[in-house]
Amino acid sequence: MRPELNPGRYVFTTAEGGVPSGVSPVVTVAEQEGLTLVVPQADADAAGMAYDHVAGWITLRVHSALDAVGLTAAVARALADAGLSCNVVAGFHHDHLFVPYEQAEQAVEVLRRLAAAER
Repeated sequence: MRPELNPGRYVFTTAEGGVPSGVSPVVTVAEQEGLTLVVPQADADAAGMAYDHVAGWITLRVHSALDAVGLTAAVARALADAGLSCNVVAGFHHDHLFVPYEQAEQAVEVLRRLAAAER
C-alpha cells in the first residue's frame, strides 16, 4: 500500500463559476450544487474561500485497479477502528485519502500496520 503523507494542509471548499484565479486544486468534483475543490489551505485563505475542515493528504503509492474489490473498505475500516475520519478519492494511478490534519501521521501508521498485516 505504501502510504505517503504529502506536505501541507488541504481543505474542501466550493466555487461557483469555475476555479478562482490563484487557486490550484488537487481534486475537483462537479456536483449539481456546485464545484467541489480540494485545495491547499493557503490558496483557500488567499482567495477568501470558506471551509470547515483541514486535512492531511495521504497517497497510497500502490497502483490499484479501479475495479478492485475491498481496498477502500479495508482502509476505511482500519482508520475508523482507530477513530479517524477519512475522505477517499480514487485517481487513475493511486487512491488518495484526506484525514484530519492533526491526525495524519497517526493515520499513516495505521495504514502501515494494515499493509504489514496483509503480507
